[in-house]
Parts: sequence; structure tokens; C-alpha cells
Amino acid sequence: MSVSIRRSGRDEEETHFALQRAASLAGLSHIFPPDEVPYPDDAVRERWRVFPGVVLLAEQERVAVGVAAIDACWLHGLYVTPEAWGTGVARSLHDAALSAMPDCAEVKLWVLEENRRARRFYEKHGWRQNGETRVVEYPPSPLDVGYSFIREEP
Repeated sequence: MSVSIRRSGRDEEETHFALQRAASLAGLSHIFPPDEVPYPDDAVRERWRVFPGVVLLAEQERVAVGVAAIDACWLHGLYVTPEAWGTGVARSLHDAALSAMPDCAEVKLWVLEENRRARRFYEKHGWRQNGETRVVEYPPSPLDVGYSFIREEP
């Protein structure tokens, strides 16, 4: 099944929220146990409402299956619905996000330290840890690790 990537509009923030929520609940329950830590619906909705950068939406047969947020040489999030895991959607979103930042010699992102699936994905696609860390604001306050993608000189 082919995937199309397009810029998403501000009026689609509920779609962005739903995609992030579905991906997070499926992929991060070992970090944020849903029976112990409620999903921060309001904060995530607000994040999408005020996000100043570009949002890319991945669709398969006109159904939204993934979202990526970029701004100022940062990949602020890449989320794919569990049903589309392993189909190439994440790779397509990743490549589109990097292509949308052609003037950035270095692109950065944060990944939860215990999100092994995402870390493998990014490392497979050329990202490397940059030594930066931060504590995530949401309970149980896990650690984020910084990654950088350095573009090679032509």
C-alpha cells in the first residue's frame, strides 16, 4: 500500500493528537503504564494547537496513519499508528521531514531512553546519540536522550 505525505493544516490538530496518542499508547506502555499514568490528553492537544513549525501527515488510501513535526532544525516528533508499523510509513515520514529541512547541516531530536524501537529506527537511518539528556516532564519522568543527524558534505 503506498503512502502519501503532505503538509498538514492547523485545522487538523485533532488528527495529529489522535495519531500521537495511538502510537504512544501502543509503543510506550512499558514507560508510561496506562493503568498508572493517564495519557496527558490536554497537554498533547495543546502542543499540537500551538506548534509553530511544519506538520507532515502520512496517509494511506486517504486515511491518516502518521504525523511528523519539524521546526528550526528539530524533528519534534514522528508518530505512526500501530497498524502501519513495518509498512514503510515511518521511513517515508522521516525522509520527508529531513527533505523539508534542506538548510540544516545538523538536525536534532529527543527519544525516550527506553524507547528501543524508535532508537533502533533512528540509528538505522543515520542518527547518532549526541550526549545530551533531559528529564521528561510527564510522570514517571523518564529520561530523553538526544540524537543528531549530520548531513554529509556533497
